[in-house]
Amino acid sequence: MSFADKNCKTTTDYEADFDALNKAGGMGETKRVRTYAIVDDHYPDNQCQVASAILPAAKAKGFQVILGLSADTQTKFVSENQTLSSVLTSEYASTVYALTVGSESLYREVDACELLPRIDAVRTTFGNIVKRVGTVDSWNKFQDGTADPIITGNCEDKDPVPGVNFLLVNAFGYWQGQNINNATATYLDDLQQAIGHIQDLVGLNTVEIMNGETGWPGDGGSPYLAAEPSNENEETFFKTGVCTALALGLDVFYFEAFDEAWKPVSKSDTGVENDETHWGAFYDNRTPKFSLDCPTSG
Repeated sequence: MSFADKNCKTTTDYEADFDALNKAGGMGETKRVRTYAIVDDHYPDNQCQVASAILPAAKAKGFQVILGLSADTQTKFVSENQTLSSVLTSEYASTVYALTVGSESLYREVDACELLPRIDAVRTTFGNIVKRVGTVDSWNKFQDGTADPIITGNCEDKDPVPGVNFLLVNAFGYWQGQNINNATATYLDDLQQAIGHIQDLVGLNTVEIMNGETGWPGDGGSPYLAAEPSNENEETFFKTGVCTALALGLDVFYFEAFDEAWKPVSKSDTGVENDETHWGAFYDNRTPKFSLDCPTSG
């Protein structure tokens, strides 16, 4: 949500985004969004001030934001934390629902005990304004114990700190290479494994857990193993996977709200190119691809 045709989104752009989400409804009448960085430096010569642009828009339109701080390196984290200090004031206490430090940092092999002090620093700095502070990562990094130090606050050879009270768990049937007919079962099972491990560690009500990302690419996306992109499959996964998770009481962030034509082709670890410009529930002109209403049981 940072760019519009390689130009940084303004507060007015974000207001238009929120108006589109309001008009479309669905997903329990969406009133909460998340970001990935305080400053988006995807294009180094055109860095976008995400937090300072989106917060006034969210407040004006009655939305809450989970603000993400990029934290894969100490240098980037310090810059993000300093910038946020000039933006996040008590004026936005009811607008910022939570702060997340890092986005799939563990998946990119940042050590949990390296990330934990950054989370604790954010909690110390902004805890009087925002009560929920945590991180975001792939479901398997919670399931396999990689994230345990962050969940419990315990690292070897370091004084313990409080564990986090907020976690976003990312899970995609698509990136598991599943056929659309198997995608929902895989998605829900992955979430269950991750959430179950977290709750085994710290109990049922210690950490607020949400699904931080899930989705399916529409027409024009790249296939991945048995997963085929299409608007039809995207709608099918939304109606079955996303709506089932919502019905089970889990908050879900759909990846993503709008197609982003500005995104360059990405490459996987194996060198396979992936088009990530068609993952939106809306086209980039803010027109929905399908109804965002969930089926009702009769």
